[in-house]
Amino acid sequence: MQYRKDKYGNDISVLGYGCMRFTQTAGRIDMKKAEEEVMTAFQGGVNYFDTAYIYGGSEAALGEILERNGIRDRVYIATKLPHYLIRNGESLDRYFQEQCRRLRTDHIDYYLMHMLTDVQTWERLKDLGILEWLREKQESGAICQVGFSYHGNADMFCQLVDAYDWDFCQIQYNYMDENSQAGQRGLRYAHQKGMPVIIMEPLRGGKLVTRLPDAARKIFSDYSMSHPAARESGREGGSMERTPAQWALKWLWNQPEVTCVLSGMNSVEMVKENLHTAANTRVGELTEADQAMLQQVVKAINARMKVGCTGCGYCMPCPRGVDIPGSFAAYNRRYSEGWVAAMKDYFMCTAIRKDSSGASNCVECGKCERHCPQHISIRQELKGVKKSLENPVYRMARWIVKKMKAY
Repeated sequence: MQYRKDKYGNDISVLGYGCMRFTQTAGRIDMKKAEEEVMTAFQGGVNYFDTAYIYGGSEAALGEILERNGIRDRVYIATKLPHYLIRNGESLDRYFQEQCRRLRTDHIDYYLMHMLTDVQTWERLKDLGILEWLREKQESGAICQVGFSYHGNADMFCQLVDAYDWDFCQIQYNYMDENSQAGQRGLRYAHQKGMPVIIMEPLRGGKLVTRLPDAARKIFSDYSMSHPAARESGREGGSMERTPAQWALKWLWNQPEVTCVLSGMNSVEMVKENLHTAANTRVGELTEADQAMLQQVVKAINARMKVGCTGCGYCMPCPRGVDIPGSFAAYNRRYSEGWVAAMKDYFMCTAIRKDSSGASNCVECGKCERHCPQHISIRQELKGVKKSLENPVYRMARWIVKKMKAY
């Protein structure tokens, strides 16, 4: 295992364990299977385990596994405050104590504001006394480091980075999201500020493995055949074709700004493969040819895109607050990965903020189109986004979010 430093010089394994996807049977986590997977990862050098209050049963399962094996003090636990459930200052401590009980610990190593959406949401938490609460928890040692996780565009991410003296952050990032969500711009901005960056969704929930089009798979296979140096040394010796998962992880670890990559591993074989990849990837390892090949894969995946948006952001800011790149990224995902994945992206990028940033905000002023290098008919395409993604399910979910924020 390789390690990279956090803000205070602690060694974090480059591979982290994302505990959201423990296997469930009949609605309950399969503890025997989860324990075998967690302990395989631990024995391979993984020391960063990420969970959250709303991951059903995950905190309790992780706490039980760590306690039973006597390794709590040999790993770092990262979990998240469900700030969207917080109604007053008193509930901060209630949720935190419940999390500690679940995790069977008296302290949390890395504590995140879960899905922090915008600066206004952070200001609301400040009004509830979160700054004083965090200060007390850190002084007592109950919380070691404070960060936030984020889904949204780079502009708001950079504003959030500047809103507090954070110890770390967590973003969605992969070779498909290089220029969407916080993206490479956000990654580098946080790094320049001295913030370690934890990566989630490195495989887009497995879609960059299980939902690849045949054309993308062929690009990987042909490249492996024509570039023997790009083949992977097998765990048992010899060489083998790199899997799509290995390519995706190597693309991330190739970048010095990436501190730790979370993987929701739910098989021992997957754990072992990821451990092997983590141990055998170095910063700057990928060649120009490797990078060019991955860009071909991106094009193959995007072949069914509805809008040729590159996520450059020149169309922003929108006077009406529309997240144009985020809207188009979700719209394109509707056709490359399916409706559920698209709705999740669109909801996170537009509906859970204090002020909605969806396509329906567009008043067709045309300012965005004057700055688009791709000459996209943005106003017309946003109508397609609205029709496709702002359906009754979306509108109901957005209404619920507004009601929750009103309390």
